[in-house]
Amino acid sequence: MKTSLMSPIKKTLVITAILALSCLIYGFKAGIDELQWLNWSNKCLSESYAPVVDAKLKKWEINLTNDHFLRLRKTYQHGRQEYFSFNLHRLNDIEYMGNDTTGTLEFTTLADDIIVQTYEDPKGDIDSMSTVLELPVKNMSQPRLDSLKSALKYFKEKEL
Repeated sequence: MKTSLMSPIKKTLVITAILALSCLIYGFKAGIDELQWLNWSNKCLSESYAPVVDAKLKKWEINLTNDHFLRLRKTYQHGRQEYFSFNLHRLNDIEYMGNDTTGTLEFTTLADDIIVQTYEDPKGDIDSMSTVLELPVKNMSQPRLDSLKSALKYFKEKEL
């Protein structure tokens, strides 16, 4: 009785094709999910934020929260704090002035939607609202800027 070599070769090809197709289908995601956008945005903002050199600035924190608030807190020596916060749903525009090395990100909201507060200030605590928040940044290349804008747009358009 003759046996064909074609049968084992066909089986191997069919199995290989099925495995390759499965890897192709399940190996790629349709897009970036919310947690990935959030983590990337926080990493980008933290790495890019370049506070003005001030010997009195003790520490700073910038983050995008999972409820879509962008928050910046600066703490100075002797306890004075400045706090800025706004919900991305109120974001109107993001402008960048500068080059790949240094520049300023300017966030503009629809109205006076940016909370500005100071604590432990010798001149007194201040609570006010603003329409513009300017962030000094470094190493903001065009692809990085475009990606950050895409992430913030994603959160702006996302329903709570």
